[in-house]
Amino acid sequence: MTQIYPGPFGLNFVPLPYRQVSVQPYDGAMTEAAIVDHLRGRDSYRRTRFVILHQQNTCAIAWVNRDGDEPLFSPITDVAVLALPDTCRWINDDSVDTANPSALAAAALKHGAAETDTVVVRGLDGHVNFIHHPCPIKIRVVDVTPPESAKLIRMAEHVLTFADLPAIQLIPERIDLRDLAREAPEAESYLIPCRASGLDFDVPTYFLDERPERHNWTMLACERSCQIHRHFYGETDAPRIDFCPRNRVLPDGCPTLIKCCLLEDRVEVKDGCAVVSWGATLKHVQAALQALTANDSSRVDETPAFELDC
Repeated sequence: MTQIYPGPFGLNFVPLPYRQVSVQPYDGAMTEAAIVDHLRGRDSYRRTRFVILHQQNTCAIAWVNRDGDEPLFSPITDVAVLALPDTCRWINDDSVDTANPSALAAAALKHGAAETDTVVVRGLDGHVNFIHHPCPIKIRVVDVTPPESAKLIRMAEHVLTFADLPAIQLIPERIDLRDLAREAPEAESYLIPCRASGLDFDVPTYFLDERPERHNWTMLACERSCQIHRHFYGETDAPRIDFCPRNRVLPDGCPTLIKCCLLEDRVEVKDGCAVVSWGATLKHVQAALQALTANDSSRVDETPAFELDC
């Protein structure tokens, strides 16, 4: 028999795969004693670990166990109530992937759930799952704009739709080159890395990747651009406003994801900051997010709540 331990279930607990979750109509009293009495002795499918009892928009959740998991159905022998209606909320939102902890957490926050709540979501394809005590790990994602939208932020958002990660809430932060340019209001002209940004200031604007004729410009540039500038023009750096997130972002205790031109094909993680290259792939971004969440034991349930033999 698979050994089951009924808790305690920690922050952001989501049962996966959600075939462990059974949703059943229930017209009895929503009390712990009534729920235990209702479920004990009833036949249960061998994969079911959680039962959501549902009355319109009222719900409760119980963990269940059986004497064995070999028969397709067998009587429930143990019941532990995980959430009662005072802290259990039901949400209908067919845009939510209920197999995705981050999506469940986002839905919970959108609907004003508290950290002490347990939120049930009927989501995409009519499938139902829940998140217990939603408190997603906040990760700051910093990128330079324009161009819009900020690529690294968009990539991180996409990774959350498919990667095996705990519940995460991304906190976007943008470094706007237009704002930085105002730090040099007397500039005769600007040199920026490439035309892809779409920037065009009131004074002449040149693009480093086009190797323009030398002018008296102020650079909006990171260290790699400075290296290229020195190679092209054989001189020390021009006046520069540094936009590199490594130098612009100050540690604030929040795990942070940034990118840097000086990295080429790896992920660097140090002191709560993950750095990917400017041309990072989704795999790089996924690895960075995994590294940033790997040691956050305060928010990820590490209890051996159940073991699956699938």
